[in-house]
Amino acid sequence: MDTIIIFVFVAGYLAITLEHSLKIDKLIPALIMMAISWAFISFGIDDFDAWFDSSKHALLNNFEFLNYDDKMHILEESLLHHLGKTAEILVFLLGAMTIVEIIAYFNGFATIKSFIKTKKKTNLLWIFCSLAFVLSAIIDNLTATIVLISLLQKLVKDRNIRLWFAGLIVISANAGGAFSPIGDVTTTMLWIADKVSTPLLFGYLLLPSLACMLLPTFLASRLSVFKGNLEVDQSQDLAPGRFSSTMLYLGLAAIIFVPIFKMVTHLPPYVGMMLSLGVVAVFAEIYSSAKFSLEALENKVHVSPVHYSLSKIELPSILFFLGILMAVAALESLGILFGFADWLKESTPHIGSEVAGAQVSDLVVLLLGVCSAVIDNVPLVAASLGMFSEPADNILWHFIAYSAGTGGSMLIIGSAAGVVAMGMEKINFFWYLKKISWLAFVGFIAGALVFFFTRTLF
Repeated sequence: MDTIIIFVFVAGYLAITLEHSLKIDKLIPALIMMAISWAFISFGIDDFDAWFDSSKHALLNNFEFLNYDDKMHILEESLLHHLGKTAEILVFLLGAMTIVEIIAYFNGFATIKSFIKTKKKTNLLWIFCSLAFVLSAIIDNLTATIVLISLLQKLVKDRNIRLWFAGLIVISANAGGAFSPIGDVTTTMLWIADKVSTPLLFGYLLLPSLACMLLPTFLASRLSVFKGNLEVDQSQDLAPGRFSSTMLYLGLAAIIFVPIFKMVTHLPPYVGMMLSLGVVAVFAEIYSSAKFSLEALENKVHVSPVHYSLSKIELPSILFFLGILMAVAALESLGILFGFADWLKESTPHIGSEVAGAQVSDLVVLLLGVCSAVIDNVPLVAASLGMFSEPADNILWHFIAYSAGTGGSMLIIGSAAGVVAMGMEKINFFWYLKKISWLAFVGFIAGALVFFFTRTLF
């Protein structure tokens, strides 16, 4: 039965990675493999000799000697446990996405345009990459990519030039998301699971993430494509509205408040995110009513900005995360990931020095980063949570956060930021592989080398 479940997982995984070739949205195989995996576990519960208790991070003793009813009770408890942990992530993401959509409702991101005055390609490259790095740490790399490419489309006429900018934005956004607990879904997963803390995440990964962004940007700025001035499209007015700046700063401050709330109250992050969303929603309703009254438009129904923003949420992504995280949880519960972790640690040669009690070779984590360019990094990190039992803030978890967060930049399909950029600009897979992948690889290795230094400082 273990073999069948692994086969279902691999088949579903292949369907996810071949999403564009099969023309089937990745949420479909994710949901199917999740449901089928747990169904097979239920059907064959008497055939399993081991069960992994995620709450204690250890295999249950004498599981094979329990009767059917006791095993089903343990299965139901495990399923509820994993659903609860997954729901924490999904509710957190829903709150963050809604705040971002509320900012967009008030055209808040247009405020950023006022800071862009240059027409020089090199300067514009540095501005966009810096913005991608900073914004992704605050509003997550996916959203930062959407915002900046949308802005780029308003400013740059030449699509061939925009493709280069978009590629560097993907690299910078993924780098910026790696060192922030709310900057990347995978980092958020590790943070919510209490594997990394905010202060040490910044301490370990800020400099590596900077290196991962700065070196590719510097190398790209030396290329001929970024020489000279740019024709800037001023035909479309992006002027911010009356409340645009206020909602931008309020929304960003509310999201930044979430890690502070967690450190003070020790409550799960989604609680702080719901508080932030509530505060932003109050101001959104007040400003929206004021705006509607001032416009005095007749025969027009006043639409709540909160309701509108909720309707714009990317629900397919939420369902995909549900499916893939619960599918990985099925493998974890059977102890498959636990056993694979032991094999991986024993069979892979250690190429790094032992620092702060590190027990897993640097090569393993680097390979995880490379794999995240081919396979979605969300299930990879979800698998690592079930594979390794190192304590909180062990350097392993921080290195995983860096590798999984930045390694996906090496292929256009390797990260959520890359996939959304691919869709918005119709970027060809092989164009990205030829033009951008080497820059992403150089940045990834440079950041890893810097991490080997920063991990000795704490």
